Amino acid sequence: MVFFGEHFRKMKPGTAQPSSQMYSASSKTMPCLLGMSTEEIVRLLEEMGQKPYRGRQISAWIYKHRARSFGEMTDLPLSLREQLSAAFSIGRGEVLLERKSCDGTVKLLLGLRDGESVECVYLPYEGRDSVCVSTQVGCPVACAFCATGLMGFRRNLTAGEIVEQVLVAQDIAVREQGENARISNVVFMGMGEPLLNLEATVKAMKLINSELGISMRSLTVSTVGVIPAIRRLAEYRLPFTLAVSLHAPEQKLREQIVPLARRYPLDELLQACHEYAEITGRRVTYEYVMLAGVNDSLKHARRLGMLLKGELAHVNLIPYNPCPEIEGFEASPPEQIQRFQEELERCGVRATARVPRGRDIEAACGQLKGSLAGRKALGRMSEGCATSERTL
Repeated sequence: MVFFGEHFRKMKPGTAQPSSQMYSASSKTMPCLLGMSTEEIVRLLEEMGQKPYRGRQISAWIYKHRARSFGEMTDLPLSLREQLSAAFSIGRGEVLLERKSCDGTVKLLLGLRDGESVECVYLPYEGRDSVCVSTQVGCPVACAFCATGLMGFRRNLTAGEIVEQVLVAQDIAVREQGENARISNVVFMGMGEPLLNLEATVKAMKLINSELGISMRSLTVSTVGVIPAIRRLAEYRLPFTLAVSLHAPEQKLREQIVPLARRYPLDELLQACHEYAEITGRRVTYEYVMLAGVNDSLKHARRLGMLLKGELAHVNLIPYNPCPEIEGFEASPPEQIQRFQEELERCGVRATARVPRGRDIEAACGQLKGSLAGRKALGRMSEGCATSERTL
């Protein structure tokens, strides 16, 4: 694993900083407006004796202008701004660390109001900008190949803390590509298991859609296969993409890679996914990390093809991204991934070999750790990449 070179400088704030009159240390424990819908903010302002349009103004400042303080809301009366700052917090955290990869990927360590931190990743592509967001601090699932599981589980994120990651990524998109840049896709594939934080995940999706204007069809939620939550999600009938981290076509092997598989057997998981596709009419994506000598043989490919043949399904083959703290796994060679893909397609199952992004900054799948600790190689030059780092 390689890190950035020696490039430290103060991060430019994405928006104006709060004035001393509009900020209080107690804001860390105040109720947050970020995470509330426009309708909820309007009702709150009406309870304060304000007209409904004031609530709409505040919502626009939070979600459209990405305001960090009430002091920035200059079309509100000063008395209202002072009243709001005395009783509420917008709920924005602080970017503690930023790393930029040679491929344009930017990983951000976001400090939360209670001192915890999570990582999110800005992913620029030709024609679209995406962000990978976290839903928990740490992760209780502890997949064998994933760095996040080493943290253990700390807590669930709120809907507002999930949405904030999109706002932060939007700041980065504007900085990197200009005022017209827009986050168009959101993948819930960062730290944590989204379906073990289902209520906040669903509310965050709805806010991203209604308040940020990102199509629900441009949202992807990943899960290792929490069967009761998959069935609950089907009842919502929301047109997002469900991605199931399968990683093995056999129960015993899957239990070794994904410990939660002991609770949710493979056959029951596939049945739940079949029912989900029938109810929603939406194709299910199956994520499959390619581990050399573990799950990447043609026998595994044929078995996977037999399981998914005839299903409304697509398989993403993900090259393993190594972590220094995890031993025993190696990435499958590219030619083996290609053979695996071809075997799946011979079985009638469509598959895509994913190209890793941000691997040099530990921003790729399975590499998010969400901590400033343990970065021993800080300051080393990345091999072949002009990477950079910013800290506050």
